[in-house]
Amino acid sequence: MTIGHERTQLALLRELDELLLQIQQWQQVDMTWQPAALLRRNVAAVTERVRTLRVRLDAPLVVATFGGTGTGKSSLVNALLGEEVSHSGRERPTTRQPVLLVHQDLDLQGTGLDLADVQVSRLDAPLLRDILLVDCPDPDTSGQADPGSNLAMLRRILPHCDVLLYVSTQQKYRSDRISEELLQAAGGCRLIFVQTHADLDTDIREDWQRHLSERFEAPRIFLVDSRQALLDQREGRPVVAGFAELQEFLRQQLGSTRRLAIRRASLTDLLDQVFAEGQRSYDEGLPRVQRLRQAMQELQEQLRAEMSSTLTRELLQNRGLWERRLAAAVVDRWGLSPFSALLRLSSGLGGLLTSLSLLRARSSVQMALIGAAQGARWLKGLREEQAEGESISRLSSLGIPDHLLQEASLKISRYRAEAGLPVEQEQQPALMRLREQLVRMEDSFLGDVGQEVERQISRLAERMTSPARRWLADLVFLLYPLFVIVRMGHNFFWETCLAPLLGRSSVAAPLLTVEFYIPAVFFLLVWCGLGLFIFAAGLRRRLQSAIQDLADRLAEGQLAEGLFPQLEQQCEQVQRDAQRLQSLQASVAGFRRHLSDSELPLGALRTDQ
Repeated sequence: MTIGHERTQLALLRELDELLLQIQQWQQVDMTWQPAALLRRNVAAVTERVRTLRVRLDAPLVVATFGGTGTGKSSLVNALLGEEVSHSGRERPTTRQPVLLVHQDLDLQGTGLDLADVQVSRLDAPLLRDILLVDCPDPDTSGQADPGSNLAMLRRILPHCDVLLYVSTQQKYRSDRISEELLQAAGGCRLIFVQTHADLDTDIREDWQRHLSERFEAPRIFLVDSRQALLDQREGRPVVAGFAELQEFLRQQLGSTRRLAIRRASLTDLLDQVFAEGQRSYDEGLPRVQRLRQAMQELQEQLRAEMSSTLTRELLQNRGLWERRLAAAVVDRWGLSPFSALLRLSSGLGGLLTSLSLLRARSSVQMALIGAAQGARWLKGLREEQAEGESISRLSSLGIPDHLLQEASLKISRYRAEAGLPVEQEQQPALMRLREQLVRMEDSFLGDVGQEVERQISRLAERMTSPARRWLADLVFLLYPLFVIVRMGHNFFWETCLAPLLGRSSVAAPLLTVEFYIPAVFFLLVWCGLGLFIFAAGLRRRLQSAIQDLADRLAEGQLAEGLFPQLEQQCEQVQRDAQRLQSLQASVAGFRRHLSDSELPLGALRTDQ
C-alpha cells in the first residue's frame, strides 16, 4: 500500500467516523412514532455495515452473480475463471448452494461472510487475486424465503457483496420477479449488467437499458457467449470481442486500486437510499401529525370558549357586589373633590338615613325597628359576600361538559392512530383521564379567581381615577351648581344693590323667591342623579369588559398545559426529529458528493427516485 493510498483511507475513515457520530446521536433519541422507529432500525443495520468497512478496506471485493433460472450464471463464472468450476445448465437450476470461489492464498477471516452458508472452492485463477466470486442460487425457484430455500440463502449472502453481476437473457430481462428481488439486493452494491446466450438470442441491450433506466443506473451492458468463451480459453484461442471487453472491464474496475472507490460509493449510496426512503415515510406521516396537532388546537380553543362563556356567566352573578367594591375603591382613590363628595354621599346614603332616623326616634320601639332594619342590611351584605365565595368555588369545576370531553377523547384517539403515534393501553377511560387532568389544573385555579378579581378592581379603580378623569368629572359636575350660584349672586349683588346705585336700573329687583329655589334644588338633584347614573354606567361597562377579559385569561390559564400534554410533547418531538433528519440527509449527501467518483462506470440503484 502506498503512503498516498494510506492517507486517503485514513481521511475517509475520519469522515466516516464524524458522519457515524452524527447518526449515532440521532439514533439515541427514543421515538415512539412509527416512521421514526422504523427508520432508526433500518439505519442501525446500515451503520453496522458501514462499521465493517474498517476491517474490509483492503479485502478483495465480493462479486456475486445474480439472475433468473437458466440465464447462464454458472457458465459465466466458468468462462471468467477459464475452467469448469460450477455446474451449468440452460433449462433448470443447477446451483443449489452459493459457491464461494477464492484464490488459494486468500485468508477469509476479514470478508464478513458466513462460511457455513457457502461452499468454498479455492483456485489459482488470476481474476481471484482481486475479487471473491460467489455463484449464487436462483431467486425465482421458490416463492417464499423459507429457511433453507434458495431465496433465503441468497438474501443472507447478498448483504456482504460489493458488486453484483446481473446476468439475464432475452427471455428473462423483463421478469418482474427478478427485478423486485434486484431492488432489494442492489442497495449498497455496484452493478454490472451482462446479457448471455449471445449465440442464441438477439441483442436486447438497448431495450433492456431503457427498461432499467427507471430504477437503475446502467451505463453499460455486455453481450457474451459464455460457453464459447470457455471453449476458446481451453483450446488456447483468443476469446470473442464481447467477452474480452467484459474481462478487461473487470480487471480495470475491480482491481485493488478500485476497492476503496467502489466500497465508499456503495456505502454512501446505501445511506442516502435509506435516508431517502425514511424521508418519504416522514413526508407521508407528517401531515397526519399536523392534523393531530391542529385537531388538538381546535379542540382546546372550543373548550376554552365554552369555559370562558361559563366563567363569564358565573362571575357576572356577583356583578352588583363587585360594582360596589369598585365604587368604594374609586372613592378612596379620588381624594377630596366635589364629585367624590357626591359619590361618598351616595354610597353612605343608607347609613345617613339610618342615623337621621335614630335622631327622630321618639320611643324604644322605633329605635328597635330602626336597629332591625340596619341589622337586615348588614346580614344582606354578609350573605352577598358568602354567595361570592360560593360562586368562585364553583368556577373551578365548571366550563367543560362531559360530552365535550368524551367527543374530544374519541376524536384525538382517531387522529392519533392515523398519525402513527402509539395508543397506550390505558387502565382507565380517556374521559376519566381528562377529568383528572382538569382536577390537577383546578388546584391553583380557585385562588387565582379571587386574586384576579381583586387585581381587576384595583386596576379599574386606578384607571378611572386618573388626574384627567377627576378634573373632567369635577368640572362637568360643578357646571350646574356654578350656574345656580352665579344666578343667585347676580340677583343679590347686581340686580338688587349695585345696579340701582350705579344708575343702571331705576328700581331694585326683588330677591329670588322660593319659586326659584325649589326648581333649582330639584334640577340639582336631577343633575347629581344624572352624574351618578353616567358614572355607574361607565363603571358597569368597564367592569363587565374586565370580567370578560378575566374569564378569557382564566380559561386560557386553566388550559395552558393543554388537555393532552404528553401527546403534544410527542408531536413536537416528531417535528424536531423531522428537522434533524433533513440535516442528516444533507450531511450524507455532502459526504456522497465529496466521495463521488465520476470515473466509476458501474451500475447502481438510482437514489433520486
